[in-house]
Amino acid sequence: MASLVTHAVAALALGTAFYRPGTAKRVWVAGALASMLPDLDVLGFRFGVAYGDFFGHRGFTHSLLFAAALAFLVAAALGPRTGLSPGPLGAYLFLAAASHGLLDALTDGGLGVAFFSPFDNRRYFLPWRPIAVSPIGVRRFFTASGLLVFESELVAVWLPALVFAGAALLSRGRRQRT
Repeated sequence: MASLVTHAVAALALGTAFYRPGTAKRVWVAGALASMLPDLDVLGFRFGVAYGDFFGHRGFTHSLLFAAALAFLVAAALGPRTGLSPGPLGAYLFLAAASHGLLDALTDGGLGVAFFSPFDNRRYFLPWRPIAVSPIGVRRFFTASGLLVFESELVAVWLPALVFAGAALLSRGRRQRT
């Protein structure tokens, strides 16, 4: 997996494309949380759920269907006073949640991502895998391999996220001036 912080960075960068003046801060918090929530499946390890199981790591909670259901539920819970209409709000939350599986499919380890679960439980990787797989557990981040993970995420996610966010903000600024 990519690290939880990196998932949030990607979601917040995506959020710049949806930003409107007056958008409630809870929208961006919800997007960051939606991008991290799929990794709750690691709790299954403590209960005997195997990695490759339906509810195992990178299984159903990493699927596009889960991302859509999560986006719908969170958008409904946030209600109409977010500063975004329901369509853009739902789209942002879906992309934030779905970005999790996409980033995990860019890593160099694990079993892949069950994008199409529950209809197809096969695990997939993307052809290009520039992100070093993140260790499960906080202590392992403070090792030499943890530093390699951070370096790969910086190059493959953080820098492109910064460029994307900058382009979205510049584009919006130009649209507002014309």
